[in-house]
Amino acid sequence: MDYLSKLENESIYIIREAYFKFKNMALLWSIGKDSTTLLWLCRKAFFDKIPFPVMHIDTTYKFEEMYKFRDKYAKEYNLNLIVEKNEEALANGISYETHDAFTCCHELKTIALIKAIKKYGFNALFVGIRRDEHGIRAKERYFSPRNESFEWEYENQPIELWDHYQKNTEVFEHMRVHPLLHWTEVDIWEYIKRENIPINKLYFAKNGKRYRSLGCKPITTPMISKAVTIDEIINEIKTSKIAERSGRKQDKEHANMMQKLRSLGYM
Repeated sequence: MDYLSKLENESIYIIREAYFKFKNMALLWSIGKDSTTLLWLCRKAFFDKIPFPVMHIDTTYKFEEMYKFRDKYAKEYNLNLIVEKNEEALANGISYETHDAFTCCHELKTIALIKAIKKYGFNALFVGIRRDEHGIRAKERYFSPRNESFEWEYENQPIELWDHYQKNTEVFEHMRVHPLLHWTEVDIWEYIKRENIPINKLYFAKNGKRYRSLGCKPITTPMISKAVTIDEIINEIKTSKIAERSGRKQDKEHANMMQKLRSLGYM
């Protein structure tokens, strides 16, 4: 079995295990390359028909290209798409124009997510994060419980040995499931190329710049690049010394900001 097929099989195994254990669950779709790859894997795991909702937490500050991509493929893939916002925060004027990145990410993403979980009663969520993406995400587990306050206790995670993933018998509010945890950024792009997965055009260079990681428009900046094909993106990543999320303001506004956000329930 080739390397990418092995990664695919491991992820599909985790997806099916989670669906067996948690019936009321959803897939978080940020519309970025990782969550879109996870969406593709979920379709393969259930023969093109995802048997649970696909949820997008909409801050209202995404790129227009992301919204168009979301609507197009939600229809094409016949997804049960749920779009949730923190309407209260938006009504109270929480915005990137008037508030810092931490406040906006917490209110428009984390709180919106917590409200959505309560609204639909989800006991598990699929999330497309990878260990190599950020230092704090390297502490994650495939099955990662959140407590009754929806917080991530990163110092108290279940042990996972080989392919035995614990549901955890202790009381928890819900579980985050991370089927892409063992993938790398290069793995994602090589798999996108092999599977011919549709991906947002913002990832490809235009006028000498491209986005390596997609988030909210006001706090996401492009990198200098000439990569207009997947092969060129892969070669660029392999030779670059720049961090993948270097263009995401919420990762660097304050020390340990990402760790604090995730401990509070951030994706």
